[in-house]
Amino acid sequence: MDDTDIQLLNLLQHDASQSNQAVAERLGLSPATCHRRIKRLKDEGYIEGQVAILSPQKMADALGWGLSALVEISLDLQTQEALDAFEQRALAVDEVQQCWRVSPGPDFILVVQVKDMPAYQELARRLFTQDSQVRNVRAFFAVKRAKFGTRWPLPPVPVTRRQD
Repeated sequence: MDDTDIQLLNLLQHDASQSNQAVAERLGLSPATCHRRIKRLKDEGYIEGQVAILSPQKMADALGWGLSALVEISLDLQTQEALDAFEQRALAVDEVQQCWRVSPGPDFILVVQVKDMPAYQELARRLFTQDSQVRNVRAFFAVKRAKFGTRWPLPPVPVTRRQD
């Protein structure tokens, strides 16, 4: 990975909806070179995907899906099989936006988005209380999102326009 790749990743993290032409112009690359670099970064796994990030407030206003929770989960057993089994169950639930194995402390932290408290209770019943390995659940309900980001902090790179 060179400086141009880092600049390219920074641009795409900021706004992946930019056209290849616009990104190429900003970096002083030909569109073909820019396209090849983006394809290589995808093929090598640096870029996992490109998505639209939805506004939680707008979605809550439009659809009523307004309850966000961070949930700590501790299991009775920390065997590889028990951890893998819970993780697979959590990954299969659409309301679970993120699933992190953590240490020390709880075994997992989940980021959950549901419509309301009854929907959370139903999710808890399905995912936590029906699993005999779940020992402890602590949920924290968001009252305000002060910061949310998806950008990876990359090292600063001198901005230079170049032609390939």
